[in-house]
Amino acid sequence: MESKINVRSQIFDLIKKQMIDNNPPETNQTYNRLVNLGLSQFETRQLIGQCIAIELAELLKNKSGFNVSRYIRNLQNLPNEPAIN
Repeated sequence: MESKINVRSQIFDLIKKQMIDNNPPETNQTYNRLVNLGLSQFETRQLIGQCIAIELAELLKNKSGFNVSRYIRNLQNLPNEPAIN
């Protein structure tokens, strides 16, 4: 359980960094859109975190780079479930 909390904390740190750097800007746009839809800040970070988790898993599995276009597409489709394709 503790390792899950650590991973979530690290993913939340990545989200925070993306938002501070505004890179990619779609992270801030998605965050604001989801909060305006009525989701809590925690729920919003969890959803964005799912998009990051997909990229991290694919990076480890396929030794590929972070797929920015898929990440942005998944952000734009939230609150729908992010997709690997």
